Amino acid sequence: MREDGERDVTHEIDRAGRHTPPPAAQPEILTPLLRDRESVMVYDRTHELGPDALRAILEAARWSPSAGNSQPWGFIVGRRGDDTHAAMVELLSSANQVWAPSASAIILTLHQVATDEDHEIAYSDYAMFDLGQAVAHITVQARSMGLQVRQFGGFDHRAATERFAVPPHWAVTTGLALGLPAGPDDDTEMPDWVRTRARLPRSRLPLEGFVHSGKFGHPADFLTD
Repeated sequence: MREDGERDVTHEIDRAGRHTPPPAAQPEILTPLLRDRESVMVYDRTHELGPDALRAILEAARWSPSAGNSQPWGFIVGRRGDDTHAAMVELLSSANQVWAPSASAIILTLHQVATDEDHEIAYSDYAMFDLGQAVAHITVQARSMGLQVRQFGGFDHRAATERFAVPPHWAVTTGLALGLPAGPDDDTEMPDWVRTRARLPRSRLPLEGFVHSGKFGHPADFLTD
């Protein structure tokens, strides 16, 4: 049992890992919190995310950096079994409705796009960037607790804005599925396309493809020395 009252599932996650990336895609230089991160599509339907654990995950977002400390992010949280979660499921794309409902929680992310009477925002050009940083912090914190996060955009943004009474100076942005990954043999009820995608190896561009020096398109010198 963890100090936050949640079951420590770190070793279970290690056993239940769904991907086996080649070493080049998962270099040992990375912290395990990043090296073992996966965009999980098959979650343990019996896992319940307690309030203390969820609060810890959102605290990670709270303490992430933002331009001028503007903190222009917002989150609408639904835990599996509550009305918010059920409403979110109705808004998901047909493909996401197949797998996302089994996650312990679904979170819709928002970023502020204009000032209101209670929250001045002087750095709105960076608000979406800052939200991305907050979500990255959520992802790492969740992984430290043995959980995984899958980010997605497939849902009705306009309907979500209306359903959750989002003010006009806020924009519904993305969705997050958060939970405990199921075991490697626990996806028999999923359609073949989900099972196939859940087993795809992770792949990334090489550093030379996006780290530049001198001018754009020129690989950074330290990469080629």
